[in-house]
Amino acid sequence: MSDVLPASPDTLLKQLEWTVLRRLDGLLQGDYRTLMRGTGIDLADLREYQHADDVRHIDWNVTARLQVPHVRQFTEDRELTAWFLLDLSGSIDFGSNDRTKLAVSEGFVAALARLLTRHGNRVGAILYGHGIHAVLPPGLGRTHVLRLLQRMREPRPAPAAGRATVLGDLLAQAGAMMNRRSMVFVVSDFISEPGWQAALGRLARRHEVLAVRLYDASELALPDVGWVTLQDAETGEQLLVDTEDPAFRERFEALATAQEAGLRQALGAAGVDTLELATDDDLLPALLRFVALRRQRLRLGASRRLPAEPLPISLSAEARDDLPVA
Repeated sequence: MSDVLPASPDTLLKQLEWTVLRRLDGLLQGDYRTLMRGTGIDLADLREYQHADDVRHIDWNVTARLQVPHVRQFTEDRELTAWFLLDLSGSIDFGSNDRTKLAVSEGFVAALARLLTRHGNRVGAILYGHGIHAVLPPGLGRTHVLRLLQRMREPRPAPAAGRATVLGDLLAQAGAMMNRRSMVFVVSDFISEPGWQAALGRLARRHEVLAVRLYDASELALPDVGWVTLQDAETGEQLLVDTEDPAFRERFEALATAQEAGLRQALGAAGVDTLELATDDDLLPALLRFVALRRQRLRLGASRRLPAEPLPISLSAEARDDLPVA
């Protein structure tokens, strides 16, 4: 996939369908149903109880008759509703190379929304600039995904002078809008006024939430390029700095490292899993990390066993607490 955005959402979606989704289908090999389980269940079979089975599924009538513990097996309804909470504030337009965080967001949303809708699931979106400026109700099909991508490209309302992003407003209002338990993707760089953690935690208590964190490598370490003018994409404030000064670069990196640690701790404490996407990431490996996270989350819920190998993703504090201690 090119780093430069295609001319239209339809072009982008066609490219993703050929270059990413077809390959992803081959790698999933029919495993989609277990990865994207809905909330409805139907009784499918009975079998003898095995170690690590959920005791809540024991059928006590059958167990009493046969004198051997039996558990019910269910077929989960594959249909689910997914919401994309999209941070489209000023900082999302940043990218140190040819690709911005907005381009990364658009590619991820396009691929995942199409993956969900072509398997019969509904996707909706809430778009936030400096306040919620658009809501796309859940819908089905390729045309609906194209409508979502077009909404992401529409001009956003200009922010009030000096106003920064308040991500907590998006999370709180989204929670009030979503009546049905859903899968929620919060796609943001999480550059925001503080206070969003509590709203994210409340959202995660009712829904299955994945934080998709967008970032650019230059936000973590400044290159040595001499005197440059830095501008806050949120407020427009400008600052002239000397990047040749090693002491300044060290202070900048130390501050960025501390902010990184605080952000990751806040996401984990809110009870959400995190998928990190850099502006130089390829989309297919990113989606495979999402698949790995889904498998690990479902495995933790079923048997609480450790994965065979560590994964390049971040589990919530709640999920980490479920892991057995070696």
